[in-house]
Parts: sequence; structure tokens; C-alpha cells
Amino acid sequence: MSRAARARVQALSEQLVKPRQDPGTFEDIPRIPTIAGDSNGPRVKDKVIIITGANSPLGIGRATAHQFARNGAKAIFICDFTTSHLDTHKREIASLYPGVEVQCRRMDAGSEDDVKAVVDECLELYGRLDVFFANAGVSLTTRRVLESSAEDFMTVMRTNALSVFLAVKHGARAMLHTSPSKPFPSGSLLATASSAGLRSNAGATDYSASKAAVIPIMQTSCYQLAGTGIRCNAICPGLIETGMTAQVYEGARARGTEGRIGQVNPLGRGAVADEVARVALFLGSEEASYVNGQAWAVCGGLTAGHPYVVGKMA
Repeated sequence: MSRAARARVQALSEQLVKPRQDPGTFEDIPRIPTIAGDSNGPRVKDKVIIITGANSPLGIGRATAHQFARNGAKAIFICDFTTSHLDTHKREIASLYPGVEVQCRRMDAGSEDDVKAVVDECLELYGRLDVFFANAGVSLTTRRVLESSAEDFMTVMRTNALSVFLAVKHGARAMLHTSPSKPFPSGSLLATASSAGLRSNAGATDYSASKAAVIPIMQTSCYQLAGTGIRCNAICPGLIETGMTAQVYEGARARGTEGRIGQVNPLGRGAVADEVARVALFLGSEEASYVNGQAWAVCGGLTAGHPYVVGKMA
């Protein structure tokens, strides 16, 4: 067998290497076959996880770190370019889930050197990487395209789209690494896109373009990683109360109009970061073992159709 052929075989997922076990029967019918483990227990037990964009106290990154910690992660790298709250997040997680190792790292998610360094450190410390959640993102302007600058456009693309490419490139490399504790390659690559990447008029031109780019990056990558057991999915939040949207919520509360937030989606409300974090937890776990190459909208129904007034036809 050639070296290239041997490498391809070694990169195959457990499901392609080992035959599925016969689940047996109950009376005269077959028991239900399964791929993932028991869903009653912690969903990411002993997994090693990297999350970018984790600094904001209101953010999806912080909320997701808590969900992974609550569900048995071995270690979580919480990373951001701004690090003002990372140590606080670490202390909070340690107080709630003392068995989880939390590593705080300053990372420019659009810098290949930074991303590679954190992934390499993860492999050095733990010998594996199971989930990479590329969640870093910025929104610089709400101006129309006629008033927008090329510099702002490329800054947003670098943070929101290039960062996802780098997470996939280096995250997948680490997920292909096998060890006695992880005899087969596998993993979950997640990226935060947006409803603005699925529908028009939900964000500025640069932001919408960058979030739209996230989706084909993940969908194309899932084919390029075919057979490895590495899954690639994008999460597309709607209007979520995070650091990025804090001014919208604070302004509405000051005016007494908070109830109008999210009124154009069928649920009639905005969301909190934990509602997105729970989707990230599912997609990062083996319970999502057959979910690959998808753009998951977490938007209260906003992207299901055109805006409308609840109770009336559009």
C-alpha cells in the first residue's frame, strides 16, 4: 500500500472502519441501532474544545462555554482578541464545574499564526481536539453601501469569514490526530453565520456578505473532509441579545419598547445567547452524528419567510 493510500485509510472515521454492531432484538423486532452514545449523560464528556469570540459577558461564546462545561467537557479554550472578561469567565466556570480545565488565550481569529498556535498548544496539552466553535465576529457599520468603505468591508470579512476558514483548516488538522484516547479521527467544526447570511435586509452589506460566506465555507469543507468523521455546520442566529446588539436592547428598554424587539418573527421576541448555545452543544455532540454541511437558523422563524405582522397575511 502506498504512503498516500495508507494515509487515506488512517484518516477514515470509526463508522467507515468498523462494522456497525448488531443491536439485537426485543421479542420479534430488532432493537434500534445507534451511532452516538447514551443521551442521558453528559453530551461532550471528556471532549476538548476551542471557542473563539468568548469574551463578551452577553455573548454566544461565553454561553456555549458554560453549556460544554455543564455537559462534561475535559478542557475548554476560551479565546478572544479582547480579553477583559476571560479570567472572570474562567473563575465562574471553575466555581460551577470544577472538573473542567479552562484555558484563556488572546487570539486574533483572523490571524493564521494565532489560530495555529492555539491549536498546536491544544494538541500538545491534551493530544486531541474534538470541537472548534468559530464564533468570533464584528459589525462595524450600519451605513448604506454608498457610504461604506472598502477598508471596513475587508476588516469585517477578515474577522467574520477568514477566521472561519482558518478554524476549519487548523481545527480539522487537529481532529485528524489520533491517540490511545481517540483511536479514530472525528470532530465537530462549528461557525457562527447569521440570519443576515440567509436573507437580505438583516444587516449591513459587509456584515451580510461575511456571514453568507461562512455557510459555503462549512458546506464545501464537509465534502473536502469526507469520510474523516469531521462534521462542519454553520449556526445562523437571528436577533440575539449579545454585546453586539446591546445598544438595540438598551435603547428599546429606555424607550419602553422592548416588547417590539423581534416582532417580525413568528415567536414575536428576540432571544438570549443560551438559546443559541444549546444548538451549538447539540451540533458539537455525538447526538448530531449525522448532521453535516448545514446552516442551522436559530431565529424564531425570521428566515422562514418575509417579514409580516403576526396574525395577518404578509
